[in-house]
Amino acid sequence: MSTTTTTRILQVDAFTNDPCTGNPAGVVPEADDLSESQMQAIADEMAVSETAFLQESDEANYRVQYFTPTQEVDLCGHATIGSFAHLYDEGLEPGTTTLETNVGVLDIDVSEDGTVWMTQNAPQVREVDLSYARAAEVLGVEQAALEGARDDIPLAVSSTGLPFLVVPITYLSDLGDAAPDMAAVEELTDEFDAAGVYLFTFDALDRESTLHGRMFAPGAGIPEDPVTGTASGAVAAYLDHFGAFDDDLPEELRLEQGHYVDRPGYVRVELEGTTVRVGGRGVTTLDGSIVIPEDDEDEILEA
Repeated sequence: MSTTTTTRILQVDAFTNDPCTGNPAGVVPEADDLSESQMQAIADEMAVSETAFLQESDEANYRVQYFTPTQEVDLCGHATIGSFAHLYDEGLEPGTTTLETNVGVLDIDVSEDGTVWMTQNAPQVREVDLSYARAAEVLGVEQAALEGARDDIPLAVSSTGLPFLVVPITYLSDLGDAAPDMAAVEELTDEFDAAGVYLFTFDALDRESTLHGRMFAPGAGIPEDPVTGTASGAVAAYLDHFGAFDDDLPEELRLEQGHYVDRPGYVRVELEGTTVRVGGRGVTTLDGSIVIPEDDEDEILEA
């Protein structure tokens, strides 16, 4: 019989104030004794887009590793928001703390009301040699719908820690009708060294929102992510880079996402110079424990 151990695990819905909306993240608050194989097994069992594993750090207040159901990823916005929303609920004092990630040490600010702000890396934006015909075919949209949104904001890869291929489209109906070929999306993101494709329109549902987005990352095991913090920071940097607001960027952008997968959520983004901050709330919807095998790697991965 296998020797087992139990660890606490939570599900926190991020970028929302309401349970069962937003983007669900797994959170393991004490992961120091877990191997990477065990973390991967837990993330696979949780079957949400990312699970965050919090650990002690010699460089920051916390260390975190993020896993999708299929692989480790360097950075995840919603799992970060979810982790610190949980820590706030457990008594973390409002203020600034630091988080060691695979892309460096990031500042995390927690407001008095529990809003978590994640400072991301300095933006990096590059245009790509991608035809609208191919982009339309891959994303399952009309080519004219892409070309109608291309004035001054081209197809480009933008990153504030994790790169995304950013694709503007004309209307919300065009966005909702998108039917991506996931194999082709994965091939496209591999080609342009991007974690996923962020398809968006300024034709948002709410008057207060800046835009409405959808994000596809099948290469990371995420066909469509409900609400994406890292992509939200990247698209804000993209819009600023290409002067989408005529050099009058709003003090705060509000990005809506997740409505087409019945997980609506909203991401707040602030951008000043090269500083990008992504913010939101989180709601714990599950708090329990999981039993993890402690045998060899093959047995763990088969669990």
